[in-house]
Amino acid sequence: MQQSHEDLQTTREEMQNSQEELKSTNEELQSTNEDLQSTDEELTTSKEETQSMNEETQSMNEEMQTVNHELVAKVTELERASDDMKNLFNSTDIATLFLDAQLKVPRFTAQAASVIRLIPSDIGRPITDLATELDYPQMPEEAREVLRSLVSREREAAARDGRWFDVHIMPYRPRAITSTAWSSP
Repeated sequence: MQQSHEDLQTTREEMQNSQEELKSTNEELQSTNEDLQSTDEELTTSKEETQSMNEETQSMNEEMQTVNHELVAKVTELERASDDMKNLFNSTDIATLFLDAQLKVPRFTAQAASVIRLIPSDIGRPITDLATELDYPQMPEEAREVLRSLVSREREAAARDGRWFDVHIMPYRPRAITSTAWSSP
C-alpha cells in the first residue's frame, strides 16, 4: 500500500509538472496567438493602405492620360497654327526676319533669305553677324530702338544689286520680339 501511495504521489507530482508545463506552453501559445493577431491586423492595415494607394495611383494615371490627351490636342493645334502662319508668311512674298531682345534670329521667312543671306543654322545668331544685301548699317541700332520704344520705323533701303526695298521694323509686343519686313516698292 505504501508503494502504491508513493507511486500515486510520484504520479501526482509528474501530473502537476505536466500541468505546469502545459500552462506554460498554453501561455506561450496565447502569446504567440496574440502576436499573430497583431501581425494579422498590421497586414490588414497594410493591405488597405496598399489598396488605397493603388486606387490613388490609378486615379492619377487616369488624370495624367486625360492631361496627355489634352496636350496632344494642343500640340496638334499649335502645329496647325504654325503651319498656317508659315504658309501665310510665304504667300505674302514679304521678306520677314524676327529678332529677339538680343537681336538674335529666332525665325525668318524664305523670302528673307534672298535679302539677308540666311540658312537654317543662322537661327540663334545675332543679326550683326549676318551678311546682308541691304545697304542699311543702321538696322541693328534701329531695331534696338524699336524694342526700347515699341514704336515702328519705316524707311527705304537699297540693295547692293540696285533693288530698293521698303523696310518696316515693328515691335512684336507679346514677347519683346521685333520683326523686320522688306518689300519691293
